[in-house]
Amino acid sequence: MADFSLTTVFVVPVGQDTLPSSGSTQDLTAGQVGLALNDYTLATDLSTAPYFYVAQGREITYLQGSKRSDKIKGCPPSGTCRSNVTEWYKVGACPTPTNQIIEIDDWTVKCGDIVTLTLRAHSSYLDTLYFNGLTRSVTVNAPCCDCDGDPCVNTDVDGLIDLVMEKLTGYNVTSGVIDWTSPISTAPANGANPDNWSLNTYFTFSKSGSGDTAKLVIEGKTLTAYGQPCDVAAFPHEYDRMWFRAFVYEGPATTADFIVNDACELVATVATVQTSNYATGTAAEIAQLEKNYYSYQAGFLKHLYRIAGYNANFESYVASGTAYDTFYIKFNELDASAYNWGDYIKEDSMVIIAVPTGTQIATDLEVALETALGEVSDNNTCISTTTTTTTTT
Repeated sequence: MADFSLTTVFVVPVGQDTLPSSGSTQDLTAGQVGLALNDYTLATDLSTAPYFYVAQGREITYLQGSKRSDKIKGCPPSGTCRSNVTEWYKVGACPTPTNQIIEIDDWTVKCGDIVTLTLRAHSSYLDTLYFNGLTRSVTVNAPCCDCDGDPCVNTDVDGLIDLVMEKLTGYNVTSGVIDWTSPISTAPANGANPDNWSLNTYFTFSKSGSGDTAKLVIEGKTLTAYGQPCDVAAFPHEYDRMWFRAFVYEGPATTADFIVNDACELVATVATVQTSNYATGTAAEIAQLEKNYYSYQAGFLKHLYRIAGYNANFESYVASGTAYDTFYIKFNELDASAYNWGDYIKEDSMVIIAVPTGTQIATDLEVALETALGEVSDNNTCISTTTTTTTTT
């Protein structure tokens, strides 16, 4: 759902250690963030204020004063509540995304059977390049029976996994160890153009355990970080992650409807032991927010141009490599009479405060905001691990 809130972004600069508790908004130095009472005096206790502002000093002050939010009236832990705040929450920084990991075990394959493993990978770019994601299959013949072997008994799982890994990687595999110095042939692995990609570009393959309990482990790789242009008018940051599914089934890959056909004749159990997630609070993400909402921040020259000289009012306080916690406050106009009945959508406001994670000012800012807004909703976790299975039929 689209969000049409008038949004102001405040990035606490690295090096600001405390919230100012005296003076007024006009005393804020360039980049310094503070909380102001209804009379514009700076404070850290907002519990008795009829409303408050979030404010930040500017470097460029020509024809514009300190940057500040609209009037915010919250619900302090004690006292009556006539709040205009509709949402108040915190997103903790998780700058390092996790990769998806799956394990394939419980192989029910007889000697000599034909087995196919299909991988379908998705990301923003992969779904742009390929319909329904990148889909690739490898097919192997299970090891033959011994001369006096029982054809009704499951085949050697260790040997079968080695064969599958050789097809997936294009290199010789012995006891689950990939010999990267020994390609199976000089031909492109998996029929791919070596100048473009191979499955090794997106996945890491390994084996855990041995014997009948051996598992094929497939981990998605971290997405490529593309170069960031110096053009401030460019918007390069994109939320993205790579996730995938795996199917192991009897018979060769066919041109049948692959969405339906894979559900049949499954011969192994596929379990997702770790899900991939999105990085949050990265410097690139916060810098993108500064660009996205720039027009709401500046008193004039509200558009970003490719010629830097036209962007005199643009200020960025994001430090490269720094992770940020973000506080979100969404609120309506404090004066209810400003909303008249009409055939239109009421527009609210939102404040986003990004503060370097793990710093004292991050703690102080949260405590100060809670004096006016009550306890913040903070329930995100950085690593999400779950288990889902696709079992044999």
